[in-house]
Order: sequence, then C-alpha cells, then structure tokens
Amino acid sequence: MAHVLVVTLNPALDLSIQLPRLEPGAVNRTRSSHLAAAGKGLNVAQVLVSLGHRVTLSGFLGADNDTAFVQACRRDGIEDASLRLPGETRINAKLAEDDGRVTDINGPGIEVSEAALAELTADLVARCKATSPAAVVVTGSLPPGATPEALAALIRALKASGVPVWIDTSGPALTAALAVLPDAAKPNEQELADWAGGPLTDPAAQLDAVRRLHASGVEEAILSLGGDGVLWVSRRGEWRATPPRVEVRNTVGAGDTLLAALLHGVIADQSPQEALRQATALAAEAVRHIGVGNPHAGDFQELLQQTSVSRCGEARVGGNA
Repeated sequence: MAHVLVVTLNPALDLSIQLPRLEPGAVNRTRSSHLAAAGKGLNVAQVLVSLGHRVTLSGFLGADNDTAFVQACRRDGIEDASLRLPGETRINAKLAEDDGRVTDINGPGIEVSEAALAELTADLVARCKATSPAAVVVTGSLPPGATPEALAALIRALKASGVPVWIDTSGPALTAALAVLPDAAKPNEQELADWAGGPLTDPAAQLDAVRRLHASGVEEAILSLGGDGVLWVSRRGEWRATPPRVEVRNTVGAGDTLLAALLHGVIADQSPQEALRQATALAAEAVRHIGVGNPHAGDFQELLQQTSVSRCGEARVGGNA
C-alpha cells in the first residue's frame, strides 16, 4: 500500500513479565517473561506492516545492544533507519497481572546531544522529500537531552516537508507537540484533560475537549478511553466507538495498535465508520495478549461485528463530513 515513516526517539528493550498478582516487598513468582525489542515506534511499525504498508523506522538506538532491533526489523520487514549512538538502549520492565493491571518500570534512555538531534532531523526531512511518505508518525517519550522544544522543532521541520505528521506522546512533550499543530494526535483521557484545563467527568465533557483539540488545528483529534472506547473528531465528522468485551491480559501496545490502524484507515481512504471500527477492534484484540493487535486473528471478524461505531454530530470546523 503506502510508505509510512515512523520515528521513535526513545526506544526500549521490554522485559515483559506475567504474574498472578504483584506483591510489593515480597518474592513474586512469574508465569512467564520475555525480553524483546519494543517501544511505541516499533509497535506502530509492526501493525502498519501487518496491514500491508511499507514502513521505515527511524530514531535513536544504542549501538552496544541493537541486535534485537535489527532482528525484529528483519523479521517483520521493516526498514531500519535508526541513528546509532554510543551506549545501550534502555530496558523497561512491564509487570502484567491477571486482573489486567500493568506496572511499568521505565528507564530514562540514552543521552542525546543537540548534534545528534540535528543529524536525525536532517535525515528525516531528506527522506520525506525523497520518498514522500503517506505520513510520519512521531511517537514515544523523550530521551535525556531531547527537550519538548526540540520535539516541537522536529515536528515543525517535518510539517514543512509537506508530509502529514501524527504524534503520540505525553506530558510536556505532548504540550509542546500540540502547540505546533500536528495533523493528528491521540491523547488518553488524562492527557487531554491536562491540555483542556479540567477533568473530563462525563461523555459530554470528553466530546467537547476533543472538539476543542480539533478546532485548535489538529485535523485528526483522537481520544483513547481504554475499555470505554474511542472518540474521533475530524473533517469526516464526530464519531464514538465502543469496543467488544474481551478478557484483558495486557494493555501494552493497545494504544499503538489503535493509532496505527486508524492511520491505515485514513491512508486507505476508508469510510470513518470502517476505519474506526477496524482500529477499535484491533486494539481490543491486542489487550488479549502481549504485543500488538493481529488483524489476521481467527476471530477478528467477530470482534469487528461486536464493535459499535456511532456518530456524535458534525465537527465544528474542518469542512463537511
């Protein structure tokens, strides 16, 4: 299908641990553990590839322990264009309990210099001009040395190349990113509440905040509500999706799955109902296991049928739905 450039500034090796229940201060016995290349960027790239797209993954990697990432990209058919820096990529521990609760213990990441950021920015802009990808996805946290202002400058440079920019980050990085108006953003409820300046106490408040985000200039305003579904406001209208009920095993990767699948729907020019239904169902498929959603799961058609999508109304800006 299309070519997508995915950028992850602070990737990680994920140590995923499944256990019945975490007992702090005690000896805990695990059911399983798995160490693998991970991070939001790799998650997004894997979903996009599974949906038929050609993906280039860029960002920063520690040169001393990049083998898992090299192998993951080769296995999944992802072009590896990450800039190698001296040192090691961080290791994050993710403790998943039987009740669905996940505890993340994340490392800070490898130190990034201004020179490295400038080199990466120049390379990304050159790739955009040379290959005209359908979109650039900038996702994940910021490593030490990369400021929110630096992220905003990167997004501004990518936008200037004429390629749509989708972002998924949090905290001050999200605030800085939203200030330069990316084409799409996917905050969760707390992140959007922080941006909106107050709690989103009911569905009406949630919809109003997403409308405001869209009205500010973010074309694809997406609110992820976990098990309560998704709100999406764009020029296509205002839509709410409710996912099917599934057994939640691990929520890590569900948000990345949602973002990637919705981007797929936009690139493929699907109807908003079809795009949001597929993205929501695929995110629900993801929470049933460790990893991202699998569009080839045997019961995926059933999950699609069990996913409800309804129209909330007309978007206030951005043209006709």
